[in-house]
Amino acid sequence: MNTATQGLEQPTPQRLPGLILTATIAGLSIWAATLPWLQAHGISALTLAIVAGIVLGNTAYTRLAPRAATGVGYAKATLLRAGIVLYGLRLTLQDIGQVGATGVVIDSLVLCSTFALAWWLGTRVLGLNRNSALLIGAGSSICGAAAVMATEPVVKGRAEQVAVAVATVVVFGTLAMFLYPLLYQWGVSAGWMPLDETGFGVFTGATVHEVAQVVAAGRAISEPAGDAAVITKMVRVMMLAPFLVGLSALLARGESKATGQRSTITIPWFAFGFVAMVAFNSLQLLPASLVKLLVDLDTVLLAMAMAALGLTTHVSALRQAGAKPMLLAVLLFVWLLGGGMLINLGVRALM
Repeated sequence: MNTATQGLEQPTPQRLPGLILTATIAGLSIWAATLPWLQAHGISALTLAIVAGIVLGNTAYTRLAPRAATGVGYAKATLLRAGIVLYGLRLTLQDIGQVGATGVVIDSLVLCSTFALAWWLGTRVLGLNRNSALLIGAGSSICGAAAVMATEPVVKGRAEQVAVAVATVVVFGTLAMFLYPLLYQWGVSAGWMPLDETGFGVFTGATVHEVAQVVAAGRAISEPAGDAAVITKMVRVMMLAPFLVGLSALLARGESKATGQRSTITIPWFAFGFVAMVAFNSLQLLPASLVKLLVDLDTVLLAMAMAALGLTTHVSALRQAGAKPMLLAVLLFVWLLGGGMLINLGVRALM
């Protein structure tokens, strides 16, 4: 029986030590993420939570694990799914209208091409474990750490595989945050930049990993670029639900061919909850103050899940992963830059 399952079956009092521990890490991470330097560099609370979790998980947590493991497993499983559902309150269907058909097509092509490339390069060229390749692909193609965490239940990845995938998002998303504004300014000054500020904002939102990183990169160019980047990114986040359902069906089909027996599709119910929450939020029935409160709660839940992931990740397992996951992330980053620009220009020329 795995830790996550134990967390679901044990009485609530047995979860308390682990939940208190993950909540403490989450609270400190959320507070730290408000510090000016970290805000300016797009370091999110989720990133801080997993880093703090890994540090603690490889030091003091070994003594706390016997009492805290049940609650940590509950945070990593149930609270994660609840957090993905509430994540829908950050989006509305009206966001799609703001980027138009062009933005939706660009997002779709970037997502599908990046994930397919990750699957092929990771498993066929680099010889990576399939789950590692898929988790890195999900983080690069959709919405960073949140996408990695949401994909984990579908592919049934291990904690160290998830942690490696999140690490690639942190490294290359942070690099993109600084590189994109420099690339735009350099292109404008050299006279070869084919996109205006809004167009480059769409490119940024369609190719940079984390929402916080998109905000930092877009606003570093201009306010119009930042607005376009955030809206495009939100539409990309909205594609998480159909992506999870499609991936589940694809994996089940592959298992059926391999075993000769019919495999069942893992239905990620929380993905449908996410879509329902987006649709509900689009009706604007809740007061803005309540929505903000629920979004803050969502941040807490996701940060607790990331902390739990970090606590159960062992540095030795990360070392054993070797250089191949990072090489895959490098290749995907190059594709997001070059291929993403070609997709943007191509779609704009045709639509």
